[in-house]
Amino acid sequence: MFESEFLTSTEHSKDAYRRIIARAAEVVYESFPDQPYSGKSPAALAEAVSTDFLPNREGSWEQITETLRTVVSDSVVVSNACTAAHLHCPPLLAALAAEVVISALNQSMDSFDQAPIATVVEQKMLRGLCTEAGLPAAAAGTFTTGGSQSNYMGLLLARDAFLQRHWNWSAQTSGLPPEARQMSILCSDAAHFTVEKSASQLGLGTDAVVRIDVDPHFRLKPSSLRSKIEALKTQGFLPMAVVATAGTTDFGSIDPLPEIAALAHEANAWLHVDAAYGGALLFSPQHRSRLGGIENADSVAIDFHKLFWQPISCSAFLVRDARHFDAIKLYADYLNPEFHEGEGIPNLVTTSLLTSRRFDALKLWISFQALGREKLAAMIDRTIMLANHAAAVIRASRDLELVCEPQLSTVVFRYIPSRPESNTDRINTEIRQNLFHRGAAVIGHTRVRGRQCLKLTCMNPGTTEADMEKLVELIRSQGRVCDELKANP
Repeated sequence: MFESEFLTSTEHSKDAYRRIIARAAEVVYESFPDQPYSGKSPAALAEAVSTDFLPNREGSWEQITETLRTVVSDSVVVSNACTAAHLHCPPLLAALAAEVVISALNQSMDSFDQAPIATVVEQKMLRGLCTEAGLPAAAAGTFTTGGSQSNYMGLLLARDAFLQRHWNWSAQTSGLPPEARQMSILCSDAAHFTVEKSASQLGLGTDAVVRIDVDPHFRLKPSSLRSKIEALKTQGFLPMAVVATAGTTDFGSIDPLPEIAALAHEANAWLHVDAAYGGALLFSPQHRSRLGGIENADSVAIDFHKLFWQPISCSAFLVRDARHFDAIKLYADYLNPEFHEGEGIPNLVTTSLLTSRRFDALKLWISFQALGREKLAAMIDRTIMLANHAAAVIRASRDLELVCEPQLSTVVFRYIPSRPESNTDRINTEIRQNLFHRGAAVIGHTRVRGRQCLKLTCMNPGTTEADMEKLVELIRSQGRVCDELKANP
């Protein structure tokens, strides 16, 4: 059987690569669903994969194929026009091709002798990204698993830089000093939940996070930030870091970066810009100016598995001064002995929280080669146009309420029942659930100021205006059904 041959024979390995990749692609093609989701419940999915997960003996290719068909047919189809729930993109074909190469080569980025050319490619890509963000020549970065890890790294380096600057203290060797309870992290009310998550994991506690008021477009208000910084200092707290968001998850809101940067630097606080979502605008000549001020950041998070259409995971963390990576630098004799630096051998493991790590820079590089900056910019701009079109349709619908004008490619709104006595929150919850259980659409949900809302996240530049209109009408139709069922139980 060729599967065993693939694992044991070098003579036919090239043919085995070709056959197994071709067969896997065939399964995806043949089993790819026509609707956003099969609609199966968790119990039904568990029944569908009730086979032995750890068998004693190898299975036949027919059995393996059947398993793959089940996984494909019961997955969410991210390329479907009615899949618009999350920042969850349909991947580029060029990136999928690169993924095959990444997995086949299986390079590990934790030492040069495991990933020689991969190391060089990653360094060159990161240098280009730092330049694109306006960071100086001293900047550096690392590829991460996502915005959560990047935000954590930003606050980790901010914490250690603060401890060193204020108390000549090394958290790496001595843990946290008693004075650490004075340290505060400031961010907007709409900032990502990983700010609190990071504070908890860094030993500072979620109480160290101070949320700042936002304006009607859910952007941090600089006046409120200034007032809060002054109040904290009066109370004996020390602003360690300010987190500015360039693209909030729900609204795509971009905080006023220049004003926030000025206040952060005035307070001698680290400025981390969470541009996991909005960082794509760096490559849009039409919208790039909205990221003005990002060049003043001490660190930046950018995700490429959002508006760069890369397979998960593919993200980067950039830092203004590479010397800050020294706070997490450790050496292992078997992996990256210290004398390697003197010999000019790159040690990427000293800039990462991870040891074994994928060669994700390749798929981003190949994608830029396949598309070019102009086409990528057009795709980014297209998703923003689709969100604006969806908002216009919602605005014109009597039974829908637009919660906020789109800032990037997300649209937050509510269905408004015809009967005043209807439970609007419950109906909006049921609309999303019912569409998902039917497999008709996968749309998002969130709560805004205590109200249950629906959300469309436009991530597919191949979607048409007519597709968006049909999706909005599908939501309205389901809303009417839910409302009628409540009226006639």
